[in-house]
Amino acid sequence: MRFFEDFSVGDSIELGSYQVTQSSIVEFARAYDPQPFHVDAEQARSSIYGGLIASGWHTAGIYMRMLVDTLLRETASLGSPGIDELRWYLPVRPGDTLRGRITVLEARVSQSKPDRGLLRTRGELFNQDEQLVMSLVAVNFFSRRRT
Repeated sequence: MRFFEDFSVGDSIELGSYQVTQSSIVEFARAYDPQPFHVDAEQARSSIYGGLIASGWHTAGIYMRMLVDTLLRETASLGSPGIDELRWYLPVRPGDTLRGRITVLEARVSQSKPDRGLLRTRGELFNQDEQLVMSLVAVNFFSRRRT
C-alpha cells in the first residue's frame, strides 16, 4: 500500500497500455456521446476527421481505468476534488494503442486535515507513434501513513 509519503515531486509512473477497438469506440459513444463521427463509420468518413474517432470522454475514461488498475488500487487514495485542466490534442482511432503516464507536480500536506496529503499530477496518454493525444492536471487526496 502506497501512502502520501511514498510520492515525491518529479515521480513519473507508467500506467501501461490499452488497445482501442472500433467496437469500444462505438459502444461508449452510443451510451454517452452519440455524435456521428463517434458512432457511424460511414458518416465519420465524410467528417473533418476522415474516419471514426473516440469521444474525448472515452479517452479520459481509458486513462482513468489505467490509473486505477496500475496505481490507485494499491494506494491509500481518498479521491479527487477535480481536474484543473483537460486537453485532447489528437483524435484517438480504432487500432490505436494508448500508453499512459502520471507525473507528480506538487505534494503537500493538507493544512485543514493533516491526516492527508494532496498531490497535483499531470496525466498523459500517448498513441503508438508517441504522439500526445490527451493530458490533464488533477488534484488527488491520499492518506498519510500513521506514525
